[in-house]
Amino acid sequence: MDTVLTLNIDQDVVQNAENYANYSKKTVSQLVEEYLLSISSKNETDNNKQLGPITRQLTGIIKLNKNINHKELLADVLTEKYL
Repeated sequence: MDTVLTLNIDQDVVQNAENYANYSKKTVSQLVEEYLLSISSKNETDNNKQLGPITRQLTGIIKLNKNINHKELLADVLTEKYL
């Protein structure tokens, strides 16, 4: 169910938001809704919130072998690089 929300926002901010919405092929309402969802999401981890939008979008596209010990792999690579 959609609800009407009245906001008091500086005209320059509104104009910039409209320009960005047009560029993104979205409405300002969609942008605000997406933003409010992103800051109120209970499913996102704190680590994921710190990721940039491109990194967040690319997260999970590669499936790695579950048996790999990432700390040992990193230690091996650093040892080979610096020794």
